[in-house]
Amino acid sequence: MSMEIFDDWRGLPVAARGASVALGNFDGVHLGHAAVLRAAHAARPGAPRAVLTFEPHPREFFRPQDPPFRLTLAAERAAALAGLGVDILYQIPFDTNFSHLSAEAFVTEVLHGGLGATQITCGADFAFGHRRGGDVALLAARAEVLGMGLTIVPSFTDAQGPISSSRIRRLLQDGYPERAAQLMGRPHVIRGVVAHGDARGRTIGFPTANIPLGRHLEPLRGVYVITARIGGQVVGGVANIGQRPTVGGTESRLEAHFFDFAGDLYGQDLAIRLHHFIREEQKFPSFEALKAQILEDAAQARTLLDSDKNQEKPLVP
Repeated sequence: MSMEIFDDWRGLPVAARGASVALGNFDGVHLGHAAVLRAAHAARPGAPRAVLTFEPHPREFFRPQDPPFRLTLAAERAAALAGLGVDILYQIPFDTNFSHLSAEAFVTEVLHGGLGATQITCGADFAFGHRRGGDVALLAARAEVLGMGLTIVPSFTDAQGPISSSRIRRLLQDGYPERAAQLMGRPHVIRGVVAHGDARGRTIGFPTANIPLGRHLEPLRGVYVITARIGGQVVGGVANIGQRPTVGGTESRLEAHFFDFAGDLYGQDLAIRLHHFIREEQKFPSFEALKAQILEDAAQARTLLDSDKNQEKPLVP
């Protein structure tokens, strides 16, 4: 059964009501989020498994001037949630009207009246409603009155502390995609539509697929070992994330070169998985120097991909 996605809590079909609903932003869909989903299912195993989240992320709505910070945009978040067995995704538009909804109205009108939730599950720090006026204490009180079950899930931790989206962001910005993958349960993905670039890579024998970072968090600028699924096949490669100072670039983007692949990728939606960080971005004195470094980067990337295969690490979850 594939996951169904709804962008409104009103007028839902009967089959989309009565679910066990996990609440949150689910940015990154990491191991802590997976623990919340497991708790939601364990509390009401006979009910459909659902997630209620928001689009855009409330922080994007309230602070549009902030640099992009999202780990997963809507499509990738939905794919990750479906991979964890979610049946229904309520992806509620977060706009001015919704931001003014009181905490009481969120519980009564959205969770109870709209979704008909039989069970709700969230982390201990979940806050909701106008000016974040609702907390788990209010949620518990109203859920009991309205006949909804409630499970509060403590932080999911490892030896370094709670696993959180913020912690994963810091790891990626510091150049540790492997550590980020351990906390997410899968490699970090930058997903987007391949756009036309300046074709300089093609002139030096390294054609690239160019993907704007858009609203994605920008990881540490530099060169990464990557994979992507293209036409049903997992293809390895090397990618640069950054502004391309050697050619005077000013906009950050991902430029991916795939090994042993020849084909037109323009306009395709690609999910690029980051596996290893090789080196930081730098400005080279000439195209020849750049080409020589790319050859070294590609050789190192192939070695790392082969090592991953030998260790039976899944390239794509």
